[in-house]
Amino acid sequence: MIQPTLLKKLEVLPESLQTEVLHYVEFLLEKHLKNKPSNLLELRQELQQELEQLSPEEAEKRYGYGSMKGQIIMSDDFDEPLEDLVEYM
Repeated sequence: MIQPTLLKKLEVLPESLQTEVLHYVEFLLEKHLKNKPSNLLELRQELQQELEQLSPEEAEKRYGYGSMKGQIIMSDDFDEPLEDLVEYM
C-alpha cells in the first residue's frame, strides 16, 4: 500500500530532489544490510559453517525436530469455521 503513494509523491518532486531521495534510500539499504548476508547463498554458507562447528547432537538439538517447541502457539478454536464464511457453508 505504501509503494504507490511513495511513487506518486516521488514523481511530483523535481529531479534534483529525486536524486537526494535515491541517495537516502541507498544509505538506508546499506545501513540495513550492513553485517547481513546479501543473498541466500551467503546465508546458507554461514549456516553450513556453523553446523560444521557443532557436534551432531548439538546440531540436532539446535536445528532439528522440536527446536521451535513453545515458540508457535495455535488457538484452541483453530479448526472451527470462521464466522465470516457461515453464509457459504
